[in-house]
Amino acid sequence: MKVDPFSLPLSSPLATARETISQRSGFVVRYNHRGETGVGEATPLPGWTESLDDCRRGLDDAATVAIDGGHTDILLSLDAASVPAARHGFATALLDADARADGVPLYQWFDSDRRCDRVPVNATVGDGSPAETADAVEQAVEAGYDCCKLKVGKRTVDEDVARVRTVRERVDDDVTLRADANGAWSRDQAENAFDRLAPLNVAYVEQPLPADDLAGHASLRGNGVGVALDESLADRRVDSVLDADAADVLILKPMVLGGPGNAHTLALRAREQGIEPVVTTTIDAVVARLAALHVAAAIPDVGACGLATGDRLAADLAVDPTTVTDGTMSVPQETGIGLDPAEVETDA
Repeated sequence: MKVDPFSLPLSSPLATARETISQRSGFVVRYNHRGETGVGEATPLPGWTESLDDCRRGLDDAATVAIDGGHTDILLSLDAASVPAARHGFATALLDADARADGVPLYQWFDSDRRCDRVPVNATVGDGSPAETADAVEQAVEAGYDCCKLKVGKRTVDEDVARVRTVRERVDDDVTLRADANGAWSRDQAENAFDRLAPLNVAYVEQPLPADDLAGHASLRGNGVGVALDESLADRRVDSVLDADAADVLILKPMVLGGPGNAHTLALRAREQGIEPVVTTTIDAVVARLAALHVAAAIPDVGACGLATGDRLAADLAVDPTTVTDGTMSVPQETGIGLDPAEVETDA
């Protein structure tokens, strides 16, 4: 097991609940298994996963276990609840090696009967005036996207509804609109927003309420706008979310959930309960983006996913083999995640 650090600049700063990030730092993990070298990525994101230091310690501990132990021992040493990014790094490398050894792309390792060339993806539009937001959506639609996610919650509900209304006046109902409030609303604000967004044909609002308010999310369901949970999955077991009947959609981030395998398993569990899975990145480098893409490709009839995030980085670990055309992302058909581990470069 080999671990190398990296740091990549963002093309523009990323604002999170805790800080503004100008670069993404993490670790590339390589692991030899079944005669193949697999590659993984551990890129923690503040507020979602462990810290960079805790990720490093988790991987160091795992490397110590690897001296005398096998891959099962290593996985057991990496707790998805406390060091999900570190576990993601090793789990991805292990899965990449397994799929390479079996001679299949990773999504077919999850489901040998699947054949998937492209996955639908959404465009993300940040906060802006009504005209700026509508212009951005119109540009995305002209670029081929038929699903756009709008950031809301920084402004008043009145202002955000006006933004969405202006967008809907520009694009017809063939364009799916989603909104992401990042837990910014109170229950009263969310109810007001849902009542006014329903006539504008908004498919769902992502995390309308704070992460711990599962009861509030459950009460919002069935009012014309779907409820998607994202941050709620970072702070609690998915079982509690499913038991609370609090979501129409689960936003699954493999880096937050401890690996591609965990994300795929949760996607299938959600489907069994009538909840739609949507796979997204945490603004990762190419290794983790490809792993998330393969998770999405392994889900039949998956909706538009938040995977077209490579342009958020000003540099990357390797050349991205995917293309985004007409709102879909190509899925590499090479073995494993679709990257040659030797071509993944870090600043180590």
